[in-house]
Amino acid sequence: MDSMVADSRDEPQTDFIYCCGAITEVLKFGSSHLNSGHKVLFLIIPGNPGVVGFYRTFMQTIHSMVAYRHPVWAVSHAGHCVPPDSMDMVEDGSSAAEADVFGLNGQIEHKLAFLSKHVPRETSLVLVGHSIGCYIILDMMKRNPELKILKAIMLFPTIEHMAQTPQGKVMTPLLCHMRYVAYLPLFLLSLLPEGLKASLIKLVFGGIHSLDHTVLQPTVGLLSGDCAANAMYMGGQEMKKVLERDNVTINKNLGKLIFYYGATDHWCPVQYYQDIRRDFPHGDVRLCENGFRHAFVLDSGRDVAKMVVEWISGDLRT
Repeated sequence: MDSMVADSRDEPQTDFIYCCGAITEVLKFGSSHLNSGHKVLFLIIPGNPGVVGFYRTFMQTIHSMVAYRHPVWAVSHAGHCVPPDSMDMVEDGSSAAEADVFGLNGQIEHKLAFLSKHVPRETSLVLVGHSIGCYIILDMMKRNPELKILKAIMLFPTIEHMAQTPQGKVMTPLLCHMRYVAYLPLFLLSLLPEGLKASLIKLVFGGIHSLDHTVLQPTVGLLSGDCAANAMYMGGQEMKKVLERDNVTINKNLGKLIFYYGATDHWCPVQYYQDIRRDFPHGDVRLCENGFRHAFVLDSGRDVAKMVVEWISGDLRT
């Protein structure tokens, strides 16, 4: 039985904003606006689909474990959320389409733009990436070396040769060559009543005995149509663009990085863990011993959060 006591500070705030002209959801535990008094911010960069609601339990656990001293935010990928009724997927008059904000490069620029506009430069960052979020973080470090990053946690990192992984070999034809074929069933699903969508999702997740039920509603939102289409578009670019590991950026930031690889991760084989351990023998590179799945938020968000806080507790005290 978990001994965490419910606290009003465990309730998050959700903001919808336009960033780079595209709808963006920001989930916030702790302070909803930062000023120079906030010394550390935990910022979650999600995997794909980049739906921040999937990370609610993970974030809530981090926030409570740091004794509510530091805000914990997650920023969605551009277009990976359902806009409120008063907003559209793309801001009127924006150049989001020209900038390809829904593509992989656009998503990286989207995160840098978010930091520039919403986080004071003097705030130290604990960046937590999941899956493609790790690739995005490495590219952010490369593009803006001035970012004040205290630590960057790479959870189940897809940072190299994605199309050659077991899951990549299955998904590349769908994402790169048959994506438009998948849009029809997605569109039809989007027309279903919310209750029926929820029932279908429960059926799909039925084999996960310890399913975190906070992920159900975000999954329903993902079936709205446009969100899933944007996620698939981004996924197709991942298969084409995530090729060689960026060893130069890793080497420059090695002391700030913690890598955590899955032992049975079809998006990131153990061979990739062995390769990076060989190439960076002094790096903090770990292999999961707990049986966590790549999509850890489905059933292990609390456990992974506790682990992350333990890793960096010393850095937070300095």
